[in-house]
Amino acid sequence: MFTLRSTWMRGGTSKCWLFNAVDVDPLIAQAGGLDALLTSAFGSGDPRQLDGVGGGSSTTSKAAIVRRSPQPGIDIDYLFAQVAIGDRRVEWGSNCGNCATAIGLYALQSGLVAVDDGVTVVRMRNQNTGAVLNAEIPTPGGRIPSEGNAAVPGTTALGVPVGLSFTGLSAGTQMLPTGNAIDAVAAAGSRYAATMVVAGAPAALFDAAGLGLTGAEDNATIAEHLPLLVALRQEASLRMGLSKPGDPISHAIPKVGIVGPPRDYRTTTGEAISGDEYDVSVRMVSMLAPHPAIGLTSAVAVAAASTVGGSVVSHAMRRSGSRSLRLGTPAGVLHLDLSFTPAGALDSVTLHRAARRLAVAELFVAAPALVDAAG
Repeated sequence: MFTLRSTWMRGGTSKCWLFNAVDVDPLIAQAGGLDALLTSAFGSGDPRQLDGVGGGSSTTSKAAIVRRSPQPGIDIDYLFAQVAIGDRRVEWGSNCGNCATAIGLYALQSGLVAVDDGVTVVRMRNQNTGAVLNAEIPTPGGRIPSEGNAAVPGTTALGVPVGLSFTGLSAGTQMLPTGNAIDAVAAAGSRYAATMVVAGAPAALFDAAGLGLTGAEDNATIAEHLPLLVALRQEASLRMGLSKPGDPISHAIPKVGIVGPPRDYRTTTGEAISGDEYDVSVRMVSMLAPHPAIGLTSAVAVAAASTVGGSVVSHAMRRSGSRSLRLGTPAGVLHLDLSFTPAGALDSVTLHRAARRLAVAELFVAAPALVDAAG
């Protein structure tokens, strides 16, 4: 039996178990690897993750290992883990903005970052992708907040306000990996129009009309199209250079979803949303299920695609050329602020989120399960 210190936090519409690297690193070899440690701690291999702390859904089966960064200008490095539910495996190829929201607050509350008077900016690097994010947290009088009144679409829970910015989008990796605003992706005997983009996370965004949809459907309808969307993800992964023929299938990247023009719809809680309240409809898939809202890395990818003339996103939008973007998601309307370089390239995307610490715990991780998972 292993004892693992941890902090459970809500960030936006996700719940994440956060681990200080100083507690995790000494256990990795004993546990048979980091994957084995996490899948056993979460109870993966069971659809309810009954023998662990996983929540049985993609938005509640997440973890991050956090450490002080040795890199100048960066406060925190974190390694994000999307822990599978029914399988004993971990996806390491992506990032999670909601968890990053929680990590920013965790870094303050855990003493990993010094607090400033007024506002504290936590500069974070995602080790999975190299992305750099800033978490801006109000700290009036140098006080570290434990609660707040900020709300986000998809939950009635309140939390500490966090402004989360994905920075440096104009540098590094080419935004359009194929060089095209639109590609035709083949699956199930047909071809579907998609914009494939790398920003926030690699994403393949498909024109809803091409799938016989509007983009504003409820998640039960999106679930009926999961086999096709999963097949399109696999093909898009090859086209984007994220995998090669014969590689194990990833259900984490690229992010895959559909976009359509704004229209009236109802959220998952029954709230009526008018098409005049937002700019583009988005429905994303998270692992093997429709996302109940939208992952923040996916939102950044949609924002990036919206700046590309001729993309499926810009084609679906009612307005263009703005420094803000409103996404119609199953949970409600998500607002994004866009910043551009003097040359007009998208440089950063900021989202306004909320986070709260839920618990500080010692997890008792069963050693026999670790041995089975490692072997």
